[in-house]
Amino acid sequence: MRVTALPTRLVKPGDNLFDVLEEAILEIPEESVVVITSKIISLCEGRVVGKAEGQTKHDLVRSESEYYLDPACSRYDVMLTVNDNQLFVNAGIDESNVEDAFVLWPANLQEWANEIWHFLRDTYNVEKVGVIISDSRSTPLQWGVTGASLAHAGFLSLNSKVGHPDLFGRDMKMTKVNVAQALAAAGVLEMGETNEQSPVAVISEVREAVYQDREPTLQELEDLRIALEDDVFAPLLTAVEWRVGGRKQ
Repeated sequence: MRVTALPTRLVKPGDNLFDVLEEAILEIPEESVVVITSKIISLCEGRVVGKAEGQTKHDLVRSESEYYLDPACSRYDVMLTVNDNQLFVNAGIDESNVEDAFVLWPANLQEWANEIWHFLRDTYNVEKVGVIISDSRSTPLQWGVTGASLAHAGFLSLNSKVGHPDLFGRDMKMTKVNVAQALAAAGVLEMGETNEQSPVAVISEVREAVYQDREPTLQELEDLRIALEDDVFAPLLTAVEWRVGGRKQ
């Protein structure tokens, strides 16, 4: 697998995302996945709230999350949130690499992933290409952040290994590979977390990628989700009193 981070100009609120991508990406090899950080999409979409507007970060988190825990639950004054069946801190709202403002997640992540996928295929004349919209998140019981996939298009994200034999001929019973999450982690690692100014990465030679000539189906997207009570971490996730936020589920 090869991962190449690409620099862009400084993206500002109201910029055209597709102009930014076309300036940064010279070519895309067939059978590649392009990882794009959600922040530059948010900036281009204008999903930015100035701190001078008077809204607190906690208020924004409540309005931007499907479910949340009050900051009093955390020794760090942060809020654990659930959006799109993913557990994030502060609903992904960020203050880094922007002046005196909060950057929210893009309004419709999957629509953006689909639109970017069509743009890359048309602009770079590639058939087998994938898209991942990424962000960084914390892992329970581990210091540090890693990249996570918020939405994808152009490839099958969940590769089931159920029924495949292990080294000793025993059939796998539960294992499924989340390709999008694995590639997002690799892409974000190369893109960086501070002042690298490389919010795009191209990943090629991906052994697990199964490319698709269409957008993901609703069933494929639904197959990525686990109901809270069915999750292996359900004893923890159901032991707290989640509050309903303002974001539509």
